[in-house]
Amino acid sequence: MELRVVDQAATKPVTKAKASAPAAPEAVPHRRNPGYPLDLDWVERTVMNRSALERRAATLPARRTVKKDWQAAWLLKAITLMDLTTLNSDDTPGRVERLCAKARHPVRADILEGLGASGLDVKPAAVCVYHAFVKTAVAALKGTGINVAAVSTAFPHGLAPLSTRLAEIEASVADGANEIDIVIERGMVLTGDWQGLYDEVKAMRKVCGDAHIKTILGTGELATQTNVAKASLVCMLAGADFIKTSTGKEKVNANLVTSLAMVRMIRWFHEETGIEIGYKPAGGIASAKLALDYMALIKEELGVHWLQPHLFRFGASSLLTDIERQLEHTLTGHYAADYRMPMV
Repeated sequence: MELRVVDQAATKPVTKAKASAPAAPEAVPHRRNPGYPLDLDWVERTVMNRSALERRAATLPARRTVKKDWQAAWLLKAITLMDLTTLNSDDTPGRVERLCAKARHPVRADILEGLGASGLDVKPAAVCVYHAFVKTAVAALKGTGINVAAVSTAFPHGLAPLSTRLAEIEASVADGANEIDIVIERGMVLTGDWQGLYDEVKAMRKVCGDAHIKTILGTGELATQTNVAKASLVCMLAGADFIKTSTGKEKVNANLVTSLAMVRMIRWFHEETGIEIGYKPAGGIASAKLALDYMALIKEELGVHWLQPHLFRFGASSLLTDIERQLEHTLTGHYAADYRMPMV
């Protein structure tokens, strides 16, 4: 079996009836979000129709599918969009080092060889850890080009004093993190304190410096899709490089309905400013099938250009295991036991 490409061109959704090879998209120079003044009129005009979002989200898994070689190519692409994550209370330097070792070689060599993909640079976009393990991850990933992301700002609740949260960001950047996943105060969204939210995210963006900032909204705790959309807009205006659904610790994490609301705000923001903002669903994305649904959503709503690591990520701790099992199934017709693809 030979997979010719694992890039944007390989990720075109195809119907069950026909698979056609698309042309590769043209490269588009990426400009980092500079941030903009808070536009409260824009915020107040933002409204989401939940029923319409639910109807649209329900069509994605039903209408789009990829099979065989195309599915394998999509799944290899999905690996390059992952933030491999360990955010457990019992994390140790050894566990982080093992996760980084998996990031270096995310798919068994025999599977890649069987797929004709052994010459491709298949690796995750980042490894995401608590601040205490940033130095460990930086050392373990040296020379790989894999980013180190740190969850900061009193993750997962975000309720520490602002000065404490800013100090944590500074410490993570000093230790070598080049991506910072911050959490917003959900109460500011629930009370409509858009100025307060804007000011805090802007301050966090400033102390991140060159490190990219992903703002975690905690969407499962924001009550309405309109609140999700407004919070997304305020964070983007404040300079966020990514907007992210969840910490993974909430009762309700990423889902296609909420993702659609956030992605449409990214599209609207791009239409108004020309700036491309990244999107990261996190929490509960554990199956290869679900990953393909999210990739189809991005492709249809934002275009195939958005399926790049600087614009789309999965926050995942167990997704890679299922993808590796699916890739082996493509070769052998059988599903391997999980222990054959250990994460750490």
